[in-house]
Amino acid sequence: MRKYEVIFIVKPMEEEATNAVIEKFQKLITANGGTIDKEDRWGKKRLAYEIKDCTEGYYDLLYVTCEPECVAECDRVMKITDELLKHMIVKADEE
Repeated sequence: MRKYEVIFIVKPMEEEATNAVIEKFQKLITANGGTIDKEDRWGKKRLAYEIKDCTEGYYDLLYVTCEPECVAECDRVMKITDELLKHMIVKADEE
């Protein structure tokens, strides 16, 4: 098991729809054998540049412990999810 940081930006939507997208990825990670150690919701922020005709986005950061296969599946689903503007998954520093 490795530690990862998963950050993604959700399109500006209703609060319930935004929460549904975040829960979708939390369930995806736990269904593939991962655990969410911590969640850090940064909230709605102005973007540095326009992405897919949006000037704002809802940022969410998940600290995850899982296998590389779980990360690969999460990355695959994030790429095909229309509600996401951007995402990034990085391996966290082992301390």
